[in-house]
Formats: sequence, C-alpha cells, structure tokens
Amino acid sequence: MIDEIIEDAQDRMGKSIEALKTSLTKIRTGRAHASLLDNIVVEYYGMDTPLNQVGNVSVPDARNLSITVFDKSMISAVEKAIMKSDLGLNPQSNGTLIRIPLPPLTEERRKDLVKVVRGEAEGGKVAIRNIRRDANSDFKSLLKEKEISEDDHHQAEDSIQKITDVFVKQVDEVLVKKEAELMEI
Repeated sequence: MIDEIIEDAQDRMGKSIEALKTSLTKIRTGRAHASLLDNIVVEYYGMDTPLNQVGNVSVPDARNLSITVFDKSMISAVEKAIMKSDLGLNPQSNGTLIRIPLPPLTEERRKDLVKVVRGEAEGGKVAIRNIRRDANSDFKSLLKEKEISEDDHHQAEDSIQKITDVFVKQVDEVLVKKEAELMEI
C-alpha cells in the first residue's frame, strides 16, 4: 500500500518535470528550434489548426526558422498567425517558403525571460511539494486507520522526502540549463 502511494507520487512528480520542460520550450531563447512555433494555430478552412499540421517547420540554422506550407494559399494566414503570436517574430515569404529570422534578444529581455523561467521552475517545485503533501496525508490516513505502524509511517515519509529532493534537484537542473541557454549570446 505504501509502495503504491510512493509509486503514484513518483509518476506524478515525473509528469510535473515533463510539464515544466514543455512550458519552458515555449519561452524563446536566442536559438531557433521548431518547438517554438508549436502553440501557433492557423485558421484553416474555418477551423483553428496547429501550425505543424498545415506546414513543415524546419531549422536551417541557429537564427532562422523556415516553414514549407502544404497548401500555398495558406501562406498569408500562416504569416498572420505568427505575427499575432506573442513571440515577436516577423515572417518573410518568398511565395513558397516562409522564413522567420529570430532577432537577437536584448540584455533586458533576457533578464525578463530569466525571471519568467524562474517563476515557472518555482511553480514546478510547488507542484512537486504538493504531491509530497498528498502522499504524506495518505500515509497519515493509513496510520489513523491502523493499517500501518508508526515506524512504517516515518519510513514512508522519509522515502517520499528523498524522492521529493531528487525531483526538486531535477527542476533546479532544468532551470540552470534554461538560464544558461537564455543568457547565451
């Protein structure tokens, strides 16, 4: 029973780390990557469609993205969707291909993004701590129902704390990596 609670907590903490990584990919760094455009939706025949379903996003070099749109009539709609996004990008079309040069980030913008990244990381840590709290409350309820002994209760709390420490350390590692990526010129 304790093992099930711990395993569930580990799974949920792992998902929290993945959610953090996903949210951090949306934050633009100075380097181009295709996932930067993952959240952009284009109106395609009256329906909002993800950009990666109307075109092929590629990264020709570190400062540029290119999109090959499947339906050439969609080029202007794709350009508008990119300009409407809060990424601050200006697409350029040559008729068949959309090029998106990524302007270098200013020092001030980098520092602002670092603050955003730290906030996201703190949110990840809070989520992990909440999972620990849930597991500990499950252990307490088992103790109250006399399904586990006090020794088992303390061992379970210790093990969930160790697991929490490991996952919080992972959040810190992700944070350091993203900060370094942001501050890189």
